[in-house]
Amino acid sequence: MADQFDLVVIGGGPGGYASAFYAASCGMSVALVERDTIGGTCLNRGCIPAKAFLETAAANRHVAHASEFGINATSSGVDFSVSQARKARIVDGLVKGLTGLTKSKKVTYLLGTGSLEANRVVNVQLADGTATKIQATNVILASGSVPRTIKGFPIGGSIMTSDEVLMLNTIPKRIAVIGGGAIGCEFASTFADLGSQVSILEGAPKILPGLDPDVANVVVKSFTKKKINIKTGIVVTGQSSLPDGSTQITFATGDPLIVDVVIMSIGRRAFSDALGLSGTAVKVDDRGFVVVNDYCQTGEPGVYAIGDLINTPQLAHVAYAEAILSIKHLRGENATPIMYDRVPWAIYCHPEVAWAGPSEEQARDAGHDVVVAKHQFRANSRAMILGEIDGLVKVIAKKNTDGSVGQVLGVHMVGPWVTEQLAAGYLAVNWEASVDEIAEFVMPHPSLSELFGETILSLTGRSFNA
Repeated sequence: MADQFDLVVIGGGPGGYASAFYAASCGMSVALVERDTIGGTCLNRGCIPAKAFLETAAANRHVAHASEFGINATSSGVDFSVSQARKARIVDGLVKGLTGLTKSKKVTYLLGTGSLEANRVVNVQLADGTATKIQATNVILASGSVPRTIKGFPIGGSIMTSDEVLMLNTIPKRIAVIGGGAIGCEFASTFADLGSQVSILEGAPKILPGLDPDVANVVVKSFTKKKINIKTGIVVTGQSSLPDGSTQITFATGDPLIVDVVIMSIGRRAFSDALGLSGTAVKVDDRGFVVVNDYCQTGEPGVYAIGDLINTPQLAHVAYAEAILSIKHLRGENATPIMYDRVPWAIYCHPEVAWAGPSEEQARDAGHDVVVAKHQFRANSRAMILGEIDGLVKVIAKKNTDGSVGQVLGVHMVGPWVTEQLAAGYLAVNWEASVDEIAEFVMPHPSLSELFGETILSLTGRSFNA
């Protein structure tokens, strides 16, 4: 066994490459093992490609409404092969950038499948068919996740997961999205704006379950305007192929639905299948998650697990945070556990959704006496200029014993570019700032972000526009 490293990382997605690069910047010798392409699902088959297609949908939407701005623009349709090529260029550029960082940061990059053995030995089945073993002082497991599927819907042909959808070169005419969560709503929004007839099939009583109702209702109204057919509280029982190549979906009750493409969007499961772990004290629970403590430590000394592999929010930026936490902890530095109930969330459908902290209902259930303020984007000058007036900012804050309003608990937004506006609300929640403190800060005008400032100001008992 010729090679020994301070750290070996198994998995080259956001959590994996962040671990490798952060550790290398600390002066550690690092090896990064990835079985497919650096960047993982997020870069190659998830976040980045999906958002590239959402931007194509936005461009198509802008053309459709250009006459409202006095611009005579017409569209003969979307050449989705061009959109696919553009997406590929973006992804390829980012992959090359990450590959370059492995060299500049002197990270040993191994293309192959890594599995953990006893005494922190990592066995790597290389892509060229050979194998090697490397010894690590520390190991971070970051093998990510794969899409979930349901019985009776074999992936292939017209039945797709996010992996296959993001490789399409044409826009399907009729689409069923099974699952009305964040990913399902992003796909539904994208293809509806590209001209597809879209149906969302959700077993829960409403789409985006767990979202603050005031925010979710804005999305539902917007989707209804897009003529997205939202079916909730239903049970999908099966599917069959029809002679013309379309697919018929059947339900426990009601008429069947005929579509050209079925997008399976019911979440992702931890991909712990190929990790080995024989002879180690690393535990995997019955759902496939690697069990860790508050510092992402497994039961095996010197071995950590992060990202979609553990039971924390499946978000790339959470994986980044867990990478930093793990490296700091294994180096004996001051490391603070992540407050998962305060991480930022973002859904990139149209309209966008973003939030940090509890919803109004969650805050009350936690025993807080709260005060709530809501302001609509339809009263915001920049939103009017953009022609994007659907949405709101909602702030949930503690009520002090004297009746005044104190600490901000949650900030929830829906509307134009709110994923870019959440930063102020996220900092407010995590710094446990009071409304009086935040109200001291000056917001630019005209801007979308000033709606957050207006909402906060109203909680002080004084305001401009409310």
